Amino acid sequence: MLIDFGRELCGDLATAESREWLVTNGIGGYASGTVAGTLTRRYHGLLMAALEPPLGRTLLLAKLDETVEYEGIYPRSGRFYPLYVNRWANGVVDGNGHQTINRFHLEGTTPVWTYAFGNALLEKRIWMQSGANTTYIQYKLVRATGPLTMEAKAFVNYRDYHSTTIVNDWEPEIDEVKNGLCLKIHEAATPFYLLSQKMRMTPQFDWYEDFYLSIEEYRGQNDVQEDHIYAAQLRKVLRPGESLTLVASTDPDANLDGDAAYAERQAYEDKLLVRARRVHPVKLPPELDQLVLAADQFVVKRPTARDENGRSIIAGYPWFSDWGRDTMIALPGLTLTTGRPEVAASILRTYAQFVDQGMLPNRFPDEGQHPEYNTVDATLWYFEAIRAYHAATEDDGLVQELFPVLQEIIMWHKRGTRYNIHMDEEDGLLFAGEEGVQLTWMDAKVDSWVVTSRIGKPVEINALWYNALCTMAGFARLLGEDANEYDAMIKQVKQGFSRFWNEEMGYCYDVIDGPDADGLDGSLRPNQLFAISLPHSPLTPEQQRSALDACGRHLVTAHGLRSLSSDDTAYIGHYGGDRQKRDGAYHQGTAWGWLIGAFVSAHLRIYSDKEDARSYLTSLLIHQIRAHAIGSLSEIFDGDAPFTPRGCPAQAWSVAELLRTWQETS
Repeated sequence: MLIDFGRELCGDLATAESREWLVTNGIGGYASGTVAGTLTRRYHGLLMAALEPPLGRTLLLAKLDETVEYEGIYPRSGRFYPLYVNRWANGVVDGNGHQTINRFHLEGTTPVWTYAFGNALLEKRIWMQSGANTTYIQYKLVRATGPLTMEAKAFVNYRDYHSTTIVNDWEPEIDEVKNGLCLKIHEAATPFYLLSQKMRMTPQFDWYEDFYLSIEEYRGQNDVQEDHIYAAQLRKVLRPGESLTLVASTDPDANLDGDAAYAERQAYEDKLLVRARRVHPVKLPPELDQLVLAADQFVVKRPTARDENGRSIIAGYPWFSDWGRDTMIALPGLTLTTGRPEVAASILRTYAQFVDQGMLPNRFPDEGQHPEYNTVDATLWYFEAIRAYHAATEDDGLVQELFPVLQEIIMWHKRGTRYNIHMDEEDGLLFAGEEGVQLTWMDAKVDSWVVTSRIGKPVEINALWYNALCTMAGFARLLGEDANEYDAMIKQVKQGFSRFWNEEMGYCYDVIDGPDADGLDGSLRPNQLFAISLPHSPLTPEQQRSALDACGRHLVTAHGLRSLSSDDTAYIGHYGGDRQKRDGAYHQGTAWGWLIGAFVSAHLRIYSDKEDARSYLTSLLIHQIRAHAIGSLSEIFDGDAPFTPRGCPAQAWSVAELLRTWQETS
């Protein structure tokens, strides 16, 4: 097993709490928690259902507190072993279930706990059914010399995944149904079910108050404790070799055959690995196999009026929705390097339906149906995603289908669209921004404070603009269209891009024509790497090398690239605290895992050394095995050593860019 922990990790509560697991259902729902079993985030739960796929995420089943009685030699001499741990707001730790964890490992994406007490071993697995808001929790008594009695308290809730619940006046309806219980937490709630062919379930109703959410406190949130409803007592006597499965689902007819459901899950993941191995020239190491499975967790269905099977990409778990920018950046790594071009094509078609005034949506809100368009780069990354798709598939048909959409995008950018995004006729470069709006990927905003507004002509936006125009010229020729207009624009933009070069420092300005007196932002940031890593570069080879080396010396960390040089007076090397402190550091020194992709691609272009370029990926591969969301890759890290993982535990573009550059350096 690639990810396999013993008592040395599981038995230490602080360590076991810092490792998180994740399973998903392909429609935006998920289950997530810690190895220890404690709730440390408001986003943890055994069934976070996507009631309006891929969003409308609602916590239904929060956790199970299991206790087992293992029979002794004499009648009624069994000992009780709690398998759970709870931290309470008053500082008390209740239960010592982590001390019974003999082993924790992943089977594919499925977390498996092996509990040991006396001479008995009990396994627990958690997975979700693809395409359904259904979580399976399966127990198997793999070794014992007698029967084992298990009782569990089921804690439920009904709230948006960004929220917390405090004791209220809900009057849940908990009704017995065939094979279990139907729970309707309040009058307007969607009913859900706890089902099992073997467990005896007894309805309960009691509030358990003040579960302590330690990570929320670290993140400076106001709500650092939560109350859940003890809604059912579950009971079953297990004999050696016997298993039982509990199903939590919004579907009253969910499949209750746990073995068959798990076999279906394993077969699905096996097919993912088979497809990925077909597109890689050499055998993938186990670490990459694990990331192939992680990649699938971000791909979700997004039904549209034109296509009920439309696809999108969740930017990260547990709290992000599907974002246009993240989707287009992550698409090549998550779909093309994993042998799933049909998924890529579906995503590209889906987003074409939402192009408005020449812009792709920035994100789809958790509530409401109207996407937000406050992004300048998502649309430009769309060109690169289509180019990468065509390079991998030679599918001229999709290019022809989307070409009119791309033409419309160029037209809108030439004449101007939202947020003062327009092409400057003098130098051909794109200007973007207005007061109070964040448009680039450095988009942190606290109330009215835009931390890195970058109004003007940002370097990566114009690198993407140049790359998009070159891509359009190529597509025009492919389809027999007139490319002269694009050729002229390419020539003008390349000449205009020379204004970014800071000869004295040997790298690019981050923004030119900004609102400051001289209009120049000389901060050393990683954004200029895209002027080297993208297929079409407006920089000279000498400038590319100089800028790459500057970024390498000052921005590269073990787990990604700093968002600002540590020599800068505005640099912040630690990410934490309340929202203002966190967002103030988000792009002011915090290291980002996804940026390693641009650096590796740029390094390969300049030095043509695949082995050397790939060496920059090693630490991230180790990270996914040992820390944060095990089996996946974190969003961000402290800019200062030891580069502690922060932010979203499982991030789409971090996984995608490692997969993409691994293939590129093969």
